[in-house]
Amino acid sequence: MKNLILVTLLLGLISAQASTPIEKLVPVDHVYAPAGFDSNDTAEIVITGFLPNLCHKTPTSKVKRDGNKVEIEISSLYYHESNPYCPEMIVPFEETVSLGLLDKGKYHITVNGKSQWEIKEKLSINESTSASVDDHHYAYVNYIEKEHANDVVELKGYNPSDCFELDRIEYVSNGKDSYSVLPIMKQVRGFCPMKMVPFSYKWKVPSDISARRILLHVRTMDGKSVNSVFYRY
Repeated sequence: MKNLILVTLLLGLISAQASTPIEKLVPVDHVYAPAGFDSNDTAEIVITGFLPNLCHKTPTSKVKRDGNKVEIEISSLYYHESNPYCPEMIVPFEETVSLGLLDKGKYHITVNGKSQWEIKEKLSINESTSASVDDHHYAYVNYIEKEHANDVVELKGYNPSDCFELDRIEYVSNGKDSYSVLPIMKQVRGFCPMKMVPFSYKWKVPSDISARRILLHVRTMDGKSVNSVFYRY
């Protein structure tokens, strides 16, 4: 009887271990710091990495800032290996991390500091040139379709009115591994009725960056962004 009770307690403990997650740092392999942010923008960086197996779920970020030093932890919910739903399969992820409004200056970023996956990066913030959030209106992009072999992407989405049309697509390079893509709109009529208008704008990815993996940081009409890593063959 005592042995049965001990076995039952042990099974209960194992079951509790398997079903109750804890937070655990996950491997990161790259930090992208797009150029072109100013003191009126919500600054962002993008971190890529991988979940070692399916015991890890839902990668999230925690940000701490002290002056011009920013510390970020990327962790996931981790279930014990005794969980029956933890096959050995690596799962890549991209995590967009908002740093909020930052003053003009250079910021030193550390991701998963004091771990085997520590990565350091720098981010520059320019002084805002106007009191508005953005100098331009951008297209309401919500998806990036990529043609890797042709170095072409399609920016897809819906504009909330037909009074705006695409004027041009500009970009800002950080000179290393990312482009800030600016699909600038122009207003063609004074009256802007609410009318969802689908669009698809093709854009050739520039060749002045030699990196094989390039972040496309696309600014959008609502002041946010769409981020996607483009693989150059």
